[in-house]
Amino acid sequence: MTSAAFDKSIASPAVLDADLEALAAEFGTPLFIYDEDAMRDRCREYVDAFGAENVAFAGKSFLCTAMVRLVMEEGLHLDCATGGEMHVALSAGFPGTRIVLHGNNKSDEELQAALSAGVGRIVADSNDELDRLERLSAALGVVPRVLIRVTPGVEAHTHEFIETGTEESKFGFTVSSGVALAAAQRVVASTSLEFAGLHCHIGSQIWV
Repeated sequence: MTSAAFDKSIASPAVLDADLEALAAEFGTPLFIYDEDAMRDRCREYVDAFGAENVAFAGKSFLCTAMVRLVMEEGLHLDCATGGEMHVALSAGFPGTRIVLHGNNKSDEELQAALSAGVGRIVADSNDELDRLERLSAALGVVPRVLIRVTPGVEAHTHEFIETGTEESKFGFTVSSGVALAAAQRVVASTSLEFAGLHCHIGSQIWV
């Protein structure tokens, strides 16, 4: 909720002319309130700047069936970090081809569900995951598009527990050691996987 949407000038605080006390009485607390118009505006700004093919909403930030439908209507892709998020998205009618399955330590069940649903891209962050992806893909007769998650050796200058781009990060393939290149070459050479590019994030906590 932006400060512009929050009106503190009246006796009972309000958001977009909605009385918070009345909402709390109706729905209970804690209660999360989102400005749909503002969210749609942000979606359209990103799409205008980068193109719909290059914008994905991060499901882990907030995901319910209503949010899934909003993202779908605005033409964005959807980044799912777990099988549960992917289930919510698919149950709400979101196209599998516009889902990016992210997250570390994916189970065989999650990978198989993604492959069966025709998920557009899968982000792999270990050789073990690539092993399982190749095996499951071959068994199902599908060729998924795979992004290799790399750790670029970038420090985000934030708390060390949430930095994910340093060379010491436990997530992804390290660039400087050559394992990221080897993983990418492996996918390129694979008959069961299609190389779709590289993925990384650094845990900067910078919000746009």
